[in-house]
Amino acid sequence: MRGMIAGLASPHPLAAGLPALYQEDSFAQRLTAALDEVLAPIFASLDTLHAYLDPALAPDDFLDWLAGWVGVTLDETWPIERRRQLVADAAQLYRSRGTVAGLADQITIYTGGEVLVEDNGSAAWSSTAGGKIPGTATPSLRVRVTVDDPNAVSLARLEAVVATAKPAHVPHTITVVGRSGRGARAAKPDASVDDPSAPETSAGSSEPPAT
Repeated sequence: MRGMIAGLASPHPLAAGLPALYQEDSFAQRLTAALDEVLAPIFASLDTLHAYLDPALAPDDFLDWLAGWVGVTLDETWPIERRRQLVADAAQLYRSRGTVAGLADQITIYTGGEVLVEDNGSAAWSSTAGGKIPGTATPSLRVRVTVDDPNAVSLARLEAVVATAKPAHVPHTITVVGRSGRGARAAKPDASVDDPSAPETSAGSSEPPAT
């Protein structure tokens, strides 16, 4: 139940349903009016239930509950518009989960930046048998995010987003660079890009240890 709102009128006042004997009884009218104030938020919630289930219209405190329905975690430091967008797009993101486009869309929502995702996979066709197989045999995934302020991006959270959205067996690297940076490249798993002219921060997942 939503909290009481002072002065909120009930669309179904109890006094209107009292017997005629109590219609002009001031005590009965005051008593039912107090109950109307308690019941008014319930009626208002039921009448606008469709809005509670719409991420674009739901009250801010109800948005976290909607996020739980679709299995996403919201960052309280984000602007409310970005949180609403993530909840609204969650179902579509799940449909494309594990793809380059799906990963790029999810990172874009989390960072608000320009995202470039490159992987080793590829597809091609040829009319000649025995042609070169596209892509490379070693799995890899490179993520490059360009934002206004690299320091405003939580690498720990971004790492978690990429790790849960990519195929589990593919090692990845992440590079976050400012829009004014130049010459930025995706970081290797065991090294970051050393470019003093680019205000960037890099994080890479650890690859499986060699055996």
